[in-house]
Amino acid sequence: MIISGGPIVTMAGDEPQYVEAVAVDDGKIVYAGDLAGVEPFRGGDTVEKDLGGKTLLPGFVDAHGHMVMGGLPALSANMLAPPDGEITDIPDMVATLKKWAADNADAVKKANVIIGFGYDNAQLKELRHPTKEELDEVSNDVPVIIVHQSGHLASVNTAAFALVGYDASTEDPEGGVIQRKPCTQELNGTLEETAFFPVIGKALEGVGAIGIETFAREGARAWTKYGYTTAQEARSVPPIVEVLKKLAGENQFNIDVITFPDVLVDRDYILANYSPTYTNHFRVGGAKLTIDGSPQGFTAWCDQPYYDPVGNYPAGYKGYAAAPEKDVMDPIEWAFDNDVQIITHANGEAASDLLIKAVDAAEKHHTYVDQRPVLIHGEFLREDQVDSFQRLHIIPSLFPMHTFYWGDWHCEHTVGPKLCPNISPTGWVRARGMIFTTHHDAPVALPDSIRVLSATVNRTSRTGKPIGPDQRVDAYTALRAMTIWSAFQINEEKTKSSIETGNLADFIVLSDDPLKVARRRSTSSRCSKRSRKARPSTTPARTAAHRSRHPHPARLTGSGRLRAEFRIGTRPRSKKDERF
Repeated sequence: MIISGGPIVTMAGDEPQYVEAVAVDDGKIVYAGDLAGVEPFRGGDTVEKDLGGKTLLPGFVDAHGHMVMGGLPALSANMLAPPDGEITDIPDMVATLKKWAADNADAVKKANVIIGFGYDNAQLKELRHPTKEELDEVSNDVPVIIVHQSGHLASVNTAAFALVGYDASTEDPEGGVIQRKPCTQELNGTLEETAFFPVIGKALEGVGAIGIETFAREGARAWTKYGYTTAQEARSVPPIVEVLKKLAGENQFNIDVITFPDVLVDRDYILANYSPTYTNHFRVGGAKLTIDGSPQGFTAWCDQPYYDPVGNYPAGYKGYAAAPEKDVMDPIEWAFDNDVQIITHANGEAASDLLIKAVDAAEKHHTYVDQRPVLIHGEFLREDQVDSFQRLHIIPSLFPMHTFYWGDWHCEHTVGPKLCPNISPTGWVRARGMIFTTHHDAPVALPDSIRVLSATVNRTSRTGKPIGPDQRVDAYTALRAMTIWSAFQINEEKTKSSIETGNLADFIVLSDDPLKVARRRSTSSRCSKRSRKARPSTTPARTAAHRSRHPHPARLTGSGRLRAEFRIGTRPRSKKDERF
């Protein structure tokens, strides 16, 4: 195949580089350069792909997401607020759940559970979680579980509490909270962190392995739709890994899938399955550790009190650790002992302090190797912590989409106006010459690649408020964080995410050149698909709003939307599907 006819951004190098043509053979790039140089690769059976003025880039690499749970929204009631959903208050929520249960009565009867996903108390008119009594209006008999958009909390009805035996006498588990009504022990319906996990786990037993397979297939489809050619399931357990292995063995993945099992569940299983290479486009890439929770849900572990937390919180509340210190120090030491990459969820400053302490201790015990420990999220960081990441070679995988979805909430309630400009501090990282990656953490947000790009460049909230303009980066840097730097994070930078001879031919096509699009606030548009043969699915995405320090900025004409038009399939996936 020879591809030409539009801008081709290689993502190789510190500054943007363009080529005129790319030649692909047997799933690998064999030429990238000017049009004259591609002639020797043209033959009688060569497929010619004309970009028609659209822009070719390497496929996006998921730096952190949950592909299996990312399929859950396809099989649950949509509780998201605008622009991704329609829920604005609790009556809306209850009505939507009732309608979804009626429309899916057979599935509800089979699974014996009603699940909603994506509600956000920060976006509800009531600015609170729904109570168990309000969810009892949906059903008195069937467990109702609605998962918070963060994935770290849930609200449930009385039947769901009965499912796991929770009542007023149940003590809070370590690393979690069963919320109570004020001045009583009576359960109010909301569960945090480890208190929530048994409920969703028990509920999903009714879904079974076939249901989990459906989640995984739907998740892979969603990632592909948004231009990701490598997806993550960033916190798995052995039964989930076995489902993914089964699907891979059946050649059901048309993108690469990497998973990081929970290090506190079964380390022997991780060692037995850890692999630097893919089998049928699937591999176990390392281990996952979680230190704290969700900043927007007030469960992140901070080093100072929350600014104005909404809810029944004591004075001076700073959140809490999801794991005791020994369950952070020991797993990181184990990862270094066994040369296993470990990625660590830490949102609050106190959580990152513990991560730094653990990695510092492990590195003192080992001769330096290219371990590539990863900080996941780092919403609230101090500048000295970024210095420590640089010293300890910790890769920060940041979440700038928070500036869009929760920027206003962080300024008004979590950390306040003084600290909120520095959430996901990409500017601090680049000022030190460090790399970073960016992610969507789907299903916390949709795996919307263009929203990730836009948020990293713009840092504006849903209401259009700038959130830390000094932390903005240019469009090329933001693209590197989604391509070559994300590939580096998972030890794959030598094979993917730059258009260079010898690399895998995973490409996406955008409607316009993102390096030459005027910076503006992103907006939504609907998905559209192209031909099945081309595995085109990606999405009409969002308006890319860029501030580029690179030359030749040009204003976008027409609709004013940057779209991921389709994914060019050039790498053989299986005997059934050769992606173009």
